[in-house]
Amino acid sequence: MGKMNDAVAATSPLSGTDDASVDLEAEFQASDIQSVLDQLDRELIGLTPIKTRIREIAALLLVDRLRRRFELTSETPTLHMCFTGNPGTGKTTVAMRMGEILKRLGYVREGHLVTVTRDDLVGQYIGHTAPKTKEVIKRAMGGVLFIDEAYYLYKPENERDYGAESIEILLQAMENHRDDLVVILAGYKDRMDQFFMSNPGMRSRIAHHLDFPDYSADDLMAITKLMLAGQSYRLSPAAQQALTEYIPLRMTLPHFANARSIRNALDRARLRQANRLFAARARPLTKADLVTIEPEDIRASRVFREGKPDGEPLAVGFASRQGGPR
Repeated sequence: MGKMNDAVAATSPLSGTDDASVDLEAEFQASDIQSVLDQLDRELIGLTPIKTRIREIAALLLVDRLRRRFELTSETPTLHMCFTGNPGTGKTTVAMRMGEILKRLGYVREGHLVTVTRDDLVGQYIGHTAPKTKEVIKRAMGGVLFIDEAYYLYKPENERDYGAESIEILLQAMENHRDDLVVILAGYKDRMDQFFMSNPGMRSRIAHHLDFPDYSADDLMAITKLMLAGQSYRLSPAAQQALTEYIPLRMTLPHFANARSIRNALDRARLRQANRLFAARARPLTKADLVTIEPEDIRASRVFREGKPDGEPLAVGFASRQGGPR
């Protein structure tokens, strides 16, 4: 934040008359936040409401920076946020890009992302929690602190729990260092709502609430193709049909985690492909063999066979022949 104030002061305030002007488009181009927004579009399929909200926050911060040149703003806007939604909906990715936007607009020094859970913040004995929480805050200064499943910090049913101490330290940091630290709390929406009801001090410091929707089956297929392309794989037409059947089935089963479940499914498909190719190693392999996922690599899933999510990939083929884990 200090760098931004220095830059603003160097331009001399435009506080004279109401017809003084500044070029918003030039400021927008100079900030290069469009490249971050474009990257977010490439990384995440769908999520139009979330992307729209991120653009709105970026516009707010850009205008706030210009208002400072007219000496119309006296304090840093509250930027702490809450991201709610199911696992695998892109919350961490959006937090990462938010950090980059905040840095480019001068609201934090570094823009890095520090991701933690309760275990990183709360100790198990008296005197342990404060240093743990303060160390995390120290690492996050100048960037974004992302606390996943933040509601686990508060356990009122346990009188000897030290989560409340961590919350108090976080509240102080969120207020005292809001010019160089942004805290994002994340988790399931219903649990985060309960957390805020029990912690009004935390609720009052959160300015932006973003609810991440689940992906549709079409979105998940597009995500699949994006992931495969990034790893130099492709689906055969028959494999694509198999995956078109797989995705709706997987969405109805327990522990579905949106894009995370799709990534896990692709990892297992790659494992099956590798073992299929190894079993046929007597013949030469073409490049097409190495990059193509076939339907049997998809349909071997327990989702088709037993109507259950796959567990840990089975060690078959080469691993089992070498006496590896089964």
